[in-house]
Amino acid sequence: MNCQLLAANIEKLQPEADPRDVARLCLLLTNFVDDVEALSDENALTTAWQEMGLRLQAATDQHAAMTDELEKLASSDPKQFTQDQIWVLIRAIKVQSQVLQLYVGSPPLDV
Repeated sequence: MNCQLLAANIEKLQPEADPRDVARLCLLLTNFVDDVEALSDENALTTAWQEMGLRLQAATDQHAAMTDELEKLASSDPKQFTQDQIWVLIRAIKVQSQVLQLYVGSPPLDV
């Protein structure tokens, strides 16, 4: 299975997707599965696509919530940070790490 075949199969699943989304899905799916050849099976592709979609949506939701918390944190004085505010920063790093892991396919970091 090469990227062109995978993209064509993704376009069958999601014909309204723009080329950037198809390319993004190719990257996410190839990083998600152990055997890229398995994605040539329509059922395996559909299952992986749905699972990846759920993971991506969860990471996106976490990222949005964390961005809101960081915006609130940015308006405060860093010299006055509480322990809770420090934990917000640590969680933000972890959420960013999870999003990056989806795209680069590396194993999770222990934070």
